[in-house]
Amino acid sequence: MNIKEMVKDNKKVRFKYFRENTFYYETECGFEFPIGIDEVNGATFQSEDRAMLFMRWIRKHLALIEKARADGAT
Repeated sequence: MNIKEMVKDNKKVRFKYFRENTFYYETECGFEFPIGIDEVNGATFQSEDRAMLFMRWIRKHLALIEKARADGAT
């Protein structure tokens, strides 16, 4: 998964659902990522928005997945 491919050319993310104080969004390519309610600091989140604005959380979730894969490989 390449974050640049997920956000280039004004690609979008779409809100999927909210569960246990976490928003879940999905990129156009189907990558689902969480945003904790404690991380939003009063910001307004649209049901659909530019993926570029969500790079922080996409990158964070990609790193978590990579770490889990690396830990599982040992």
